[in-house]
Amino acid sequence: MISEVKPARSGRRAILGGLAAAATLHGVAGPAAAQSWPSHPIQLVNPYPAGSTTDLLARALAPGLAARLGQPVVVVNRDGAAGSVGIATVARAAPDGYTLAFSATTPLIVNPMMRSDTGYRTGALEGICQTYDHAFAIVVAPGSPLRSLADLIAAARGGKTLQYGHLGTGSIQHLAGSALAQAAAVELEPVVYRGDGPVLLDVQAGRVDFGIVVAAFAVGQPVRALALFAGERSSAFPDVPTVKEAGYDVSAGSYGGLLAPAGLPAAIKARLEAACAGAITDESYVAMARRTLQPQQLYLGTEAFAERMRRDVEAKATLLRQIGLIR
Repeated sequence: MISEVKPARSGRRAILGGLAAAATLHGVAGPAAAQSWPSHPIQLVNPYPAGSTTDLLARALAPGLAARLGQPVVVVNRDGAAGSVGIATVARAAPDGYTLAFSATTPLIVNPMMRSDTGYRTGALEGICQTYDHAFAIVVAPGSPLRSLADLIAAARGGKTLQYGHLGTGSIQHLAGSALAQAAAVELEPVVYRGDGPVLLDVQAGRVDFGIVVAAFAVGQPVRALALFAGERSSAFPDVPTVKEAGYDVSAGSYGGLLAPAGLPAAIKARLEAACAGAITDESYVAMARRTLQPQQLYLGTEAFAERMRRDVEAKATLLRQIGLIR
């Protein structure tokens, strides 16, 4: 017979003590955990290239977060694989508030639906606050014979293989192009780039027929916008119609902000949310938001941001199925 060995009373006390300590780290005793946090610099991972619109917004937000949290907030670029590299970096980090992401939600929501090798699941990060909402533009070279979205579709229907630049399979730019091709019943050939900057360079040089880029990135560039993936026209492109105005019921936007590994203690999450709400009112961030064509009503707190992400999971799954990227 094998007899049950029970831990000594002192051993049980040690086990219970360890469980209590673990509970404190995971937010049960949140206020106490938040009092000593942060005690060293915070890393803010941006999964896009330096100089991208999201990178500019991250660097505009970081000083305001640092001022309110009392520690440096250092922006680190971890780009690649349509945002998966940076998101995976944060997903692997401890949920202690020292490694955060400033990112669009697309690589978090879409990439794990399409691939099994991202290293994270859709719920690996949770939203702290939404701070931006991008519109996208279809752009061509100034000398392109394509003068409108109707011209572009007509050329594709006429048998010409049109290539367009985007930021990787599953990126909003790619989804927008795929959805437009399906809606117009044409074939458009996607070409992958690491950032909007390289897309614009190749559009200007005529190496691709058009590009789909963050609209703000096209302002002041030697390209011509044909249409916007947006709910309404932009003051930066007053004469450019939306894709819906041009006759195609396709919408593709990208929203994002501050995210953290799932399991962040509630009190630390609350401090981050408060710091974020304050930081986006600083003139440095307001100026950058204006420069990157952000809508005025763009901020969402933790609960509203999480709810938008929950709704978006099903919406993106539906879109991916419609355009044949998942079953």
